Amino acid sequence: MSLTVLVLNGPNLNMLGVRQPEFYGSESLSDIEYACSAKASKLGLEIDFRQSNHEGELITWIQEARGKMAGIVINAAAYTHTSVALLDALSLVE
Repeated sequence: MSLTVLVLNGPNLNMLGVRQPEFYGSESLSDIEYACSAKASKLGLEIDFRQSNHEGELITWIQEARGKMAGIVINAAAYTHTSVALLDALSLVE
């Protein structure tokens, strides 16, 4: 298993810094990726940083990571409240 952490971002997070900055802030998803990469480097890890507006794509990435990645960090955005399918996929990961 690699020392890579899969970092998944859900729908509309690609619009951070653009969409309602007074509510969501001015940092872009690229800014967050940079911060995650810097922290991972300090911890001796690598990250695989991805974003999708499609639930099925997020589920596929979770399934593909099983047994290959050191861990998964997910900000499922709106799917946090609605996706039983994402919860099921994550429950398969050790």
